[in-house]
Amino acid sequence: MNSRRSGRIKHVYLSALHDRNEVLFYRLIGDHLAEMLPIVYTPTVGTAIERYSFEYRRPRGIYLSADTPEDIERSLRASGLGSDDVDLIVATDGGAILGIGDWGVGGIDIAVGKLAVYTAAAGIDPHRTLAVMLDAGTNREELLDSPLYLGTHHKRVDRETYDSFIDAFVGAATTLFPTALLHWEDFGPANARRILERYREKVLTFNDDIQGTGAVNLAAGLSGVAASSLPLREHRIVVFADGTAGIGIADQLRDALIAGGLSPEQATARIWALDRHGLLTENQTGTRDFQLRYTRPSSDVEGWQHDHTVGGIPLAAVVARVRPTILIGTSGQSDAFTEDIVRTTATHVDRPIILPMSNPTRLAEAVPSDLLAWSEGRALIATGSPFGPVDHEGVVYQVAQANNALVFPGLGLGALVAGADRVTDTMLTAAAHAVAAQTDATTAGAPILPLITQLHETSVAVAIAVAQAAADDGVARTAVDERIEERIRAAMWHPSYRPVTAV
Repeated sequence: MNSRRSGRIKHVYLSALHDRNEVLFYRLIGDHLAEMLPIVYTPTVGTAIERYSFEYRRPRGIYLSADTPEDIERSLRASGLGSDDVDLIVATDGGAILGIGDWGVGGIDIAVGKLAVYTAAAGIDPHRTLAVMLDAGTNREELLDSPLYLGTHHKRVDRETYDSFIDAFVGAATTLFPTALLHWEDFGPANARRILERYREKVLTFNDDIQGTGAVNLAAGLSGVAASSLPLREHRIVVFADGTAGIGIADQLRDALIAGGLSPEQATARIWALDRHGLLTENQTGTRDFQLRYTRPSSDVEGWQHDHTVGGIPLAAVVARVRPTILIGTSGQSDAFTEDIVRTTATHVDRPIILPMSNPTRLAEAVPSDLLAWSEGRALIATGSPFGPVDHEGVVYQVAQANNALVFPGLGLGALVAGADRVTDTMLTAAAHAVAAQTDATTAGAPILPLITQLHETSVAVAIAVAQAAADDGVARTAVDERIEERIRAAMWHPSYRPVTAV
């Protein structure tokens, strides 16, 4: 049996357990996080999403349609939850799932998976959460052509209809559940950025693909920088991206460079960003608005090698010219970090920081065993998908997973305990520093991020840092004092059976 099919069967089993016995489900995954997280979350949930309409079982969450926006409030009320009963909403439109693209209504499984991680890692009470599917159609022909597809059978709606739909949802959700954190997940690049910018200053909201991915990569960068002995402000960063995640990472690193003393212009200049068409340059066509900050002037790249098959300056040429110290991939292109690219990177820096972040596993830009071999064991590595330890020349290297689960559960817990009314950039940076502080990567073979087995305590540390940052930013509605850790631990739900009392 291949690993994908085996993982899918395990996911089906755990979903059935979730339906039968929620306490046992959370006790199981909480006690065995390293083993269970890849099944209920990345990478296996990607396969479950692809098969959602064809292996339909029991629905979870609330399904809203852009065709009937008038039903949004009624559908949310049908949950039976009152204004003080919801702490967290995870919403998706299924437009850009885990590097596998548009899977329409099947995206509800990623919202359910995220909520399971919030509970298992940070003790968010599962009875006070909602998964929401925002069905705006799908552009995947194989779904539209299938009579088994459970979503609306039409192409994705136009931007005006879409924005009106999202606005109606946000209005209803924040009116009915005014203190809930609204978590956006797996939206297409243009929609994700636009939604975040539209609402982030108005409500308590957060986009994990942009901000969570950025924060966990910043944490990996900070930990790697500590092990490399080269100050962050002196690093040269290449981000090979295709979508919102890469630019979210670039933005977090840019903010950290500015906090380290560089001007905004100097910080931006230390980041080279590429998409599928090559290096972002001012004369490149098709550049999206959120990428514009990272476009390089034509004068900076005069004479650089062009590859007309990709449309611009390819990754290999950028690496050869820039000599990066940090190389990050969110491209969804397997094997993009070739031996030549990695060896070139490792030639010019003692401890290159290499982060192949794409998932599921088959889409990783490189695998850790190759990265260690090609860098002679010097690379500081974190990956988007889970990989086992690697034995290289007698040293066992623990491979860190740059999993957003290191950030978002603690971020949510800290924001909720502090009564935050917004998620600020300071809170995200605090989360990244808290994650980085949980490990010491200077020891040979040590991971640059905490392992999933440490996720409970990592989430507590993140929650404390986030709550304190919320207070510092003046967005906390409740006092944050020396008892904050005690309050955070007391707020965590634990999977235990309620006592049965004879009457």
